[in-house]
Order: sequence, then structure tokens, then C-alpha cells
Amino acid sequence: MFIAKGCFLMSVEAMPPEEDARAILRLALRHEHSLAASLDPAFAQENWGFLAQQCVENLLKGLIVLADEQPPLTHDLGRLQLLAHTQLPEELLELQDFAVKARYSPEDTPLPASREQLLAQIRQLRLELERLLVERQQGAPPAGA
Repeated sequence: MFIAKGCFLMSVEAMPPEEDARAILRLALRHEHSLAASLDPAFAQENWGFLAQQCVENLLKGLIVLADEQPPLTHDLGRLQLLAHTQLPEELLELQDFAVKARYSPEDTPLPASREQLLAQIRQLRLELERLLVERQQGAPPAGA
């Protein structure tokens, strides 16, 4: 059973990191499917960028959880990237503005790359999390262990 705590879900009962990471992955996949369904430029770029930022944030938190660490309550992609021991493409890091600023500003906030390019990069990050989940399921130790 999960409870909302800050910006991510936490299990009421202690769960293995793989299960927590899978739960976070399901949230990220929901965002990814929404991103794919909203490639039409008529869909506001600020809303698209927010979904993209949330997806990246969840994927990074999934990587952190899978490494047996507790992700912090932050939207800071740069900080999460460091804690996840991964290197994001610059375009994904630039989605940071969509966490808060772009949602509340009446000004246009351009995306750092095309929607298609950003979605491809997000999918690569998701594939990395899925690969690590499979490795853990097959008995490989957590990264950095």
C-alpha cells in the first residue's frame, strides 16, 4: 500500500527497492504515454514540458530507489541526476524550468528541443531503469554495491 508523501509515493510497509522502483516506473510510463499522445503542437508546450519534467523526475527517483537510497523531496533534476549516478542529456536537464516556473508564468516557455527528440531521450532513460530492474530480478547486485 502506498501513501503520498511530498512529490512521490512511499510504501506504508517496507517493500524491496525493486517493487518501489516498479511503482515509480508505472507513474513515469503514465507521463510518457501522455507525452506520446500529445505531440501535436496545439497542445501547449508548457503543459508538455511539465509532463516531460515529471517523467524525467520519476525515472531518476526510480533509479535512486533501485540503488537502495531514499530520493529527496525535490524537483531538481540536476540534484536527482547526481544521486541516480547517471548523466542526462542537456535537453532533459533544461526541462527544469517546467517543474514550477513555466506552469505559472503567462510568458511562453520554449521547449529545449523538439518534442520528438525529448521523448526519445526520455524513452532511453526509461529503458535504462527497466534494464536495471531486469538485472536486479536476475540477481545482480545494486549499482555501486
